Amino acid sequence: MRQRGRLSAPEMAKELEVSTRTVLRDIDALSTAGVPVYVDRGRHGGFSLLPGFRTELTGLNHDEAVALLTAGGLGGRQVLGLGSALSSAMRKVVDALPTSYRRAATDAAQRILVDPEADLLSRRRIEENIPTAVAVEVRRAVLNGRQLRLHYAAENRSPAWREVHPIGLVTVREKGYLLATVDGSDRTYRLSRILAAEELPEPAQSPSEFTLEELWQARSARFRAGETQLVVLTRIDPLRREELAGTAIAILHEATDPDGWLRLELTFQDLRHAKWALWQLGTHAEAIDPPQLRSALHDRATTVAAHYSEIGGLDSKSTPLIRHCNSLHRETYFEYIFECVLD
Repeated sequence: MRQRGRLSAPEMAKELEVSTRTVLRDIDALSTAGVPVYVDRGRHGGFSLLPGFRTELTGLNHDEAVALLTAGGLGGRQVLGLGSALSSAMRKVVDALPTSYRRAATDAAQRILVDPEADLLSRRRIEENIPTAVAVEVRRAVLNGRQLRLHYAAENRSPAWREVHPIGLVTVREKGYLLATVDGSDRTYRLSRILAAEELPEPAQSPSEFTLEELWQARSARFRAGETQLVVLTRIDPLRREELAGTAIAILHEATDPDGWLRLELTFQDLRHAKWALWQLGTHAEAIDPPQLRSALHDRATTVAAHYSEIGGLDSKSTPLIRHCNSLHRETYFEYIFECVLD
């Protein structure tokens, strides 16, 4: 009401994503608390505040206000089902800012964009599909310290029900995880694979004297040391090192070859994970070991080459021009075609 002026109950319900009954109940609570809410009846009526009324966060400085406002762009809000709550909180923060800070902080926050939906190459961020009901139920059980019943679809397995003792929720690169224990052993559940969830009345058992970050780091270390992981030896262009490091589980060893390329020993989750990571780098990386990875990459490259053996409906072996194009390095291919067109 401070930001929009007079609003009807249906308008506020739509803005706040709640029912009209909830709005009317909250209006009554505000009035009981001493907030001067006035009702204008009639066709164009609605609720409004006494002009000049304001509650202020007098201890909030400019940088703190900017930090709060820009936090609305950070990940996790949708993963954990907190999007509408965050929007509501931001409205309250803006409304409560001292007058001297409000405009400056709002203008500053509009000049900072955090984690947009697409990068400079227009690659859109892939968000997990987590049903709101699942996110709300899991979050409620975690915060209430209650056991949780999950209908979980593990990879390559049929969905099954299981009961767990929730510890906490973690978001990593727009992916959400539930950290829990089963029979005293810790388990990690991907939120997007939870088909249904039910909070149970029994209290959850949790490790004593722990921090969620410590437990997550320990779980990550055990995951990286898993026996089922694939160790890969590869050579890579130094300019693409960080790209490969970002997809691998861990780097075990690193050295520099005489030609300046890096020789890395890395771990991947399995052969499919390693093949995907190396394929993204094209000729900027070479898998040396294990042999089955080299063979898998060779087979995929052969399949792709056969798929593109015809260009513009012509057999790739039918003309000298296309035969020469097929022999060129991938990065010079389009430059050569462009010169041919100009000629």
